[in-house]
Amino acid sequence: MKKPQTLFLTWQDTHSRSWFTIGKLTYDGKQYQFVYTQGVKEAQNQCQFQPLYSFPDFNKVYTSIHLFPVFANRLMSPSRPDYTNFIQWLNITPAEDNSLEILARSGGERETDSLAVFPCPEPDLEGQYQLYFFAHGLRHLPKCAIERINNFAPKEKLWLAHEFQNLYDTKALTLNTEDHHIVGYCPRYLRSEIFDLIGNNPSSVRLEVERINLSPTPLQFRLLCHITAVCKNDFRPFSSPEYQPLAVDHLVNVG
Repeated sequence: MKKPQTLFLTWQDTHSRSWFTIGKLTYDGKQYQFVYTQGVKEAQNQCQFQPLYSFPDFNKVYTSIHLFPVFANRLMSPSRPDYTNFIQWLNITPAEDNSLEILARSGGERETDSLAVFPCPEPDLEGQYQLYFFAHGLRHLPKCAIERINNFAPKEKLWLAHEFQNLYDTKALTLNTEDHHIVGYCPRYLRSEIFDLIGNNPSSVRLEVERINLSPTPLQFRLLCHITAVCKNDFRPFSSPEYQPLAVDHLVNVG
């Protein structure tokens, strides 16, 4: 039996620029389920986060046979003329062309709000966790860095570095080449987990170039990265309290 697909919903406070994991979406092949996670408490306490319009009660479990609008509205319509190019940017095969896989790979970010999504990875047969993400912050890089990105070879290795003297973000994680070019940043909402992975076993984490989408592809979809980690000592990514459901019953069917 295929395991349910799981995405986490994350929210960024526009003032502090901090990211909080606030919800969890699962799909078992028949029904979608959304529940707020424990991380929403921190978003409330620190930034006065208010419940989303589609999910007004923090303590309910919402179910539906249809993908909830807050997620569906983040998908590009297949009828758009650039849809085929978009799927190619994401490096998604026809077999993977489904709503949750597209959201997981693209991040589902929009200019109209401060939400994004990312997948909860499951170990493969070799016990490896795999995750894809697009490099952030390319618009802040010098021209030479963009030229270096444009000349990447598939599977070229990258390194993560903690930019702790960054005046704007002391927890920034840069993506670096072997010849010491900074070619982007790790998404903020993934950093804490990646810090834990590296701290657990640095040699088990591998980061490499998955795909380069040349201009005129928007910079936000220019560099697709692939990170692989072998977790030892029973460590499981995305298992800390902030990712755990806030409610486990009180089902609400919304359609």
